[in-house]
Amino acid sequence: MADPAVSPAIHPTRALVLSTGAFTICFAVWTIFAIIGLQIRETLSLSETQFGLLVGMPILTGSLIRVLLGVWTDRLGGRTVFTLTMLAAAAATFLLSFAQTYPQFLLAALGVGIAGGSFAVGVAYVSRFYPAGRQGTALGIFGVGNVGAAVTKFAAPFLMLALGWQGAAQVYAGVLAATAVLFWWLSEEDPVTAARTCGEAPARSFAAEFAPLADIRVLRFSLYYFFVFGGFVALALWLPRYLVGVYGFDVAVAGLIGAAYSIPGSIFRAWGGALSDRYGARAVLYWTFGVSALAALALSLPTGQTAMAPAAFIALVFVLGLFMAIGKAAVFKHIPVYYPQNVGAVGGMVGMIGGLGGFVLPIAFGWLKDATGLWSSCFMVLFLIVAACFAWMHLTVRRLDRAPAGQPA
Repeated sequence: MADPAVSPAIHPTRALVLSTGAFTICFAVWTIFAIIGLQIRETLSLSETQFGLLVGMPILTGSLIRVLLGVWTDRLGGRTVFTLTMLAAAAATFLLSFAQTYPQFLLAALGVGIAGGSFAVGVAYVSRFYPAGRQGTALGIFGVGNVGAAVTKFAAPFLMLALGWQGAAQVYAGVLAATAVLFWWLSEEDPVTAARTCGEAPARSFAAEFAPLADIRVLRFSLYYFFVFGGFVALALWLPRYLVGVYGFDVAVAGLIGAAYSIPGSIFRAWGGALSDRYGARAVLYWTFGVSALAALALSLPTGQTAMAPAAFIALVFVLGLFMAIGKAAVFKHIPVYYPQNVGAVGGMVGMIGGLGGFVLPIAFGWLKDATGLWSSCFMVLFLIVAACFAWMHLTVRRLDRAPAGQPA
């Protein structure tokens, strides 16, 4: 494989900047239903269940498609797959503006969800431009594209007020299509794809692409990401409702706090990547799981007369979100190290499980609140998950310490 550190034919910084920008736009499109869905709910008089399914459908499909897009990226190259992914999502978002019935909206939401699959494409594409010692930082910076969710929370309401939800969807589609064209025009093939095109590296079979998915280590990394990404997304969605229900916050104020929670949680992902390069992903994950477990345990205390002060609660939630963000980068630091030839497939699988966490956990939070009457039950769930992550990782490390040298983690 070509070494991006020495080859003058490739430009890793340009690839990283273009990919991060494209992923930010994709993430903004992926979460568009969180805003325009409010007007659609009023127009169609949707029930809470119907509205929840509509908002969750892009999250679900964007997660499920990540493995397939990751494998295609490993085989065809990120430049091609990223561009086609954005164009497909742009077409679906444009067609969304013509939907009139609930089934049509659900079908359009399936297409919009393609934008969420771009994460697996970008991880596989960007990682090929950087040596192992810099991949954590590079992938952490790429993950800052999660801030696209905050872009939608701030920008989409203004577009919707000015143009209606249909106009907002069309603007988003146009911006995404323009981003796809610019990405194709300004980007270049990654070194692995370029080598294959020139006949310097052999093509791989589909069996070889999927083979690592049977490794138990992939399942372990997936559980980690289920917590750090799925838990982060779920908490971002649940936090405004929690603040209104427990502390009586105004809906607008609660929404602003939820948006403020999302922004640093995305930005600090880059820091997590740099820390992983410097101190090792395993050390960063020990801190992530340890601090997160303590925070989740404290937040699990039953609410009511003994509820902690609002300022203390918000501060502790932000600490939890900070370490989740750092942990996201640490998880993906592992993948190109252990699976350098299968970053797309493995990254797609791990990303899929994390995305499913963002879909399943809010539903679980609501069900537990109804079943137990405890608002803090959501943090009890998060504590159990992070405790399982910590225990599995620590037991694995202990086993490796007793194993012969050279055995993989």
